[in-house]
Amino acid sequence: MDSDPVTEPQPDEEKKLPAAVRARIERNRQRALMLRQARLASRPYPTGEANFTLGISAVKAPPKIVDSGGGFFIEEEEIKEKTVENIVNQPGPVLEFDYLICEECGKDFMDSYLSNSFDLAVCDGCRDTEEKHKLITRTEAKKEYLLKDCDIDQREPVLKYILKKNPHNSHWGDMKLYLKLQIVKRSLEVWGTEEALEEAKEVRQDNRDKMKQKKFDKKVKELRRAVRSSLWKKDTSGHQHEYGPEELVEEDMYKKKCTTCGHELNYEKM
Repeated sequence: MDSDPVTEPQPDEEKKLPAAVRARIERNRQRALMLRQARLASRPYPTGEANFTLGISAVKAPPKIVDSGGGFFIEEEEIKEKTVENIVNQPGPVLEFDYLICEECGKDFMDSYLSNSFDLAVCDGCRDTEEKHKLITRTEAKKEYLLKDCDIDQREPVLKYILKKNPHNSHWGDMKLYLKLQIVKRSLEVWGTEEALEEAKEVRQDNRDKMKQKKFDKKVKELRRAVRSSLWKKDTSGHQHEYGPEELVEEDMYKKKCTTCGHELNYEKM
């Protein structure tokens, strides 16, 4: 252990010792120095001569020795003096509130639900939850305003949303609710004008109606085919040919034709 007493060798002998042993000797020497300084600092009376004036001691107590942590000791008063010299009184911060201006009423406000959730400068008093500032789902935004996923998630600035539990089933994933005002603005950025958006919606509706009509016609055709196949019955009875008079084709070759199905029978007479 490092605390074991070690007899200090002479300087010439110390150089011959291993590095680990020399390091332990140095640590013991520093520890002994620290203990000595601590005993001197803890004495109630100074060791030097005291100057007495009117029977009262005017001797100043010796300064306390403090380990600087850098491998040497310094006096405590020196530390205090340096600390006091390095203190700089910084001026107090100036608090300024960044007020927002409501886009609806023009009044100043600090924060609101729309500003915190959707970065929209509208105070709580002007919030229209029924129409303008209504929240809509992602599915409704894509269906009613013909937006794609990239228009919502990748086009700058990315639209913000809030999460809400699915009212149909709590075990399903949370719904993403978007601000209707921002969805309408994004759809105009994609389609240009409201007229272009309405035309695109009409085209999609026509295509949707055509697809529905095709599916309906296909189902009707299949139903008619099924009805015909159920009413038609195959005649499994054998057909008996009824041939007419025979006719000479060439020498010793004759033919007869069925009066019912038109079948011709060719034969040879010997």
